[in-house]
Amino acid sequence: MNRKIRVLVVDDSAVVRNTLADILSSDPQIEVIGTAADPYIAADRIREAVPDVITLDVEMPRMDGLTFLQKLMNQRPLPVVICSSLAERMSETTLKAMEYGAVEIIQKPKVGTKTFLEESKVRICDAVKAASQARVDRILACRREIAPKLTADAIMEKPKTRAMVQTTEKVVVVGASTGGTEALRTFLESMPADSPGIVIVQHMPEGFTRAFAQRLNGICSITVKEAEDNDTVVRGRALIARGNCHLLLKRSGARYYVETKEGPLVSRHRPSVDVLFRSAARYAGKNAVGVIMTGMGDDGARGMKEMKEAGATNIAQDEATSIVFGMPNEAIKFGGVDLVKPLGSIAREVIRLCG
Repeated sequence: MNRKIRVLVVDDSAVVRNTLADILSSDPQIEVIGTAADPYIAADRIREAVPDVITLDVEMPRMDGLTFLQKLMNQRPLPVVICSSLAERMSETTLKAMEYGAVEIIQKPKVGTKTFLEESKVRICDAVKAASQARVDRILACRREIAPKLTADAIMEKPKTRAMVQTTEKVVVVGASTGGTEALRTFLESMPADSPGIVIVQHMPEGFTRAFAQRLNGICSITVKEAEDNDTVVRGRALIARGNCHLLLKRSGARYYVETKEGPLVSRHRPSVDVLFRSAARYAGKNAVGVIMTGMGDDGARGMKEMKEAGATNIAQDEATSIVFGMPNEAIKFGGVDLVKPLGSIAREVIRLCG
């Protein structure tokens, strides 16, 4: 058996440190080698023993998590999982941490039902395992400061109403996980304003997807928003699944729309790429283009095979540009992928297929 994944837990709350340590230690593949109440103590712990993964809070005394993350990535890059309480005011901060090089976001464990605690354990342990496989050098290579995209709103208010944009017969469904936040940025920034409608599942906790969608909306030519029940899938718009909620593509006549659904974890996730892809196979068939991006595990592999069997054309991100090649690789092995492309070429290929 391979060596255990060694983890350092950094959080100013003793309760959170102990809870995280207990959850992680319960997994036979993970070993907690230390905890730290602030970044200065964390730096001492790292000098004593270098961990494979660090879980990091963003609000801490003496030095905040973002500053520590920047210093760490400049001096000794290591896979970092952001552990947040997910308060709305924290969303932008933690998304900024992803831009600085953090690999994953997880929700701080809290008291709840037995089912909730079991699901939290799955998510936290899976996030750490994914981070341990991540190529931090590739994450850092993608880093850059993003300037806000100004619109005509800066000069004049937009009209109160507008005509609905006509839908397209083609629809694009995308699944991503570890490393997906920046991969999606690259993909969506390359899509033209009149691109086909896009529906996305990115593994991300509840409370972050709205801020994530808003961040992308500010830098892309297309509109990006967190999906709401019955949202229409139209040209020039991407809908991102809300954290902790499955998202399905549906069709009524020529109109594509989305349905949000509660339910159990599917392929260890909620939202699940498999759920989205299965719905695309059923309701879009050959009119769908599937894209599977960087991420750990096999979520999306079965659904993508179902899409291919229904006549869809599917693209997987290649190994060279993936932070973690797990999800694309599993989809390839399962037989659902038609094309394997580097991240920078996927948007162009999607446009070609939808032309």
